[in-house]
Amino acid sequence: MPFIDDGDSKPVGSYPNSGIDVLIVGTGLAGLTAAIECVRKGHNVRVLERNDDINTAGDMYFMGLSATKFFKHWPEMAKEFDEISLHNCWIETFKHDGDQMITPLKVSDRLRDAGLDPDTPPGTFQMRPLVYKMYVRQVEKLGVKIQFGKRVVEYWEDESRGKAGVVTDKGERYEADVVIAADGVGSKSQKLVGGQVRAMKSGRAMWRAAFPIHHVDKNPEVKEFFKMIKGESGEEPIVRTWLGPGTYAMTLTRPDTMIWVMNHDVTGSEKESWNHTIDAQEVLDNMDKGVGPKPWAPMFKELIKLTPPNTIVNFELFWRNPQPKWASPGARVINIGDAAHSFLPASGNGATQAIEDAISLASCLQIGGKENIPQSVRAHVRMRFIRNACAQKLGFSNAELLQDTDWTKVKLDPRVAQPKLPSWVWGHDPEKYAYEVYDRVVESMRRGVPFDEDDSIPPNYPAGYKYEPWSIEDIMEDMKNGKSIELGSGNWD
Repeated sequence: MPFIDDGDSKPVGSYPNSGIDVLIVGTGLAGLTAAIECVRKGHNVRVLERNDDINTAGDMYFMGLSATKFFKHWPEMAKEFDEISLHNCWIETFKHDGDQMITPLKVSDRLRDAGLDPDTPPGTFQMRPLVYKMYVRQVEKLGVKIQFGKRVVEYWEDESRGKAGVVTDKGERYEADVVIAADGVGSKSQKLVGGQVRAMKSGRAMWRAAFPIHHVDKNPEVKEFFKMIKGESGEEPIVRTWLGPGTYAMTLTRPDTMIWVMNHDVTGSEKESWNHTIDAQEVLDNMDKGVGPKPWAPMFKELIKLTPPNTIVNFELFWRNPQPKWASPGARVINIGDAAHSFLPASGNGATQAIEDAISLASCLQIGGKENIPQSVRAHVRMRFIRNACAQKLGFSNAELLQDTDWTKVKLDPRVAQPKLPSWVWGHDPEKYAYEVYDRVVESMRRGVPFDEDDSIPPNYPAGYKYEPWSIEDIMEDMKNGKSIELGSGNWD
């Protein structure tokens, strides 16, 4: 299993009880990972969720290798993740109008062509429902207490007592030694933390759909075109990427599921919600707008027509600057995942960094112990902030590449049509890193040395990079003037 890193497995029971009471708000990937990892590290865990159940719906996303190394401590999850991962996946690239630009290649061959180890992929595309169900089963086995229907409207902390907590819309109060806000971009914790950043309309949205594969049987031509690839193990899944002027799309064909996603200009019906669905006709009426003289491939349109009702989500994309603060003044409330940093879909980093956050925080709390919770929270933020700011900026660069592909170069070198998946992202191990640098980070905080100026701490971001504050406004201005996004100093490859 290539996602398992070297090192000893330390399952539940390997660490003594820390005595730290942890309250987690939210059951996304960040919250669920924090729950099981905090249990493994010996912390006492409770979870609040505003909905009546954990949402296991959705389509696909990318999970990086850095986010899955911790499965070595969870043998059952490691086995299940191995079974649902697309190890034998293929990839094919088209222009949006249907012209094939790169013939089907095994992902391993693409990695080899890019100079990467084909046996150690930077990550894999995953089905969100399968990953979430895997997490839910593990949380249930651990007996973690999740209280549903608890909509948190206020976060608070009492530094004199060393406590923090939340208040629900029903006036219920919960407290703990540390509160982990994993409740997304609209987290009420940001009022206390002071990290609220304004959401700016990007003018873009994503149509997304996942449905049972049997629906394509209604059109034999569509079924034939979007079929899986015959490989060594039989019929094997395939990702098809479609790149056009100011747009991109992806399809994934699995044995049981058909998925398609498309980036597009806003139409007026989009919302920042995974529960907001539209009719297929709305997509068909709008998808050719803004793509130039050549319309979308007829075969893609036929696939959209086969999408069953109440399936297509029109998710609006907002741009947000890097959030300046992740922890409350007393460092008893800490944001992780989307509550701390939001990512564009093109970044391939949203799920990855959310999981990394949870692993890092659980580790730091265990290292520092109950008497040093604020120190551990601040050390965690110090380890994570520059890394995430770089990953966020990389997402804008990748989106630019996908929406403005130079086709004159693709035939000569297919790698130019691929988003960057640099080793500083996928090669990181957040747990190992926390144990290696915690003491040095605490010392650098004591001395007031900026994180990227302490040569004793190896960077978990591009080597040679010096942090430069940046804003969406600057990026938008550069794009308006036809300038490529400047990533900054250091080695981003």
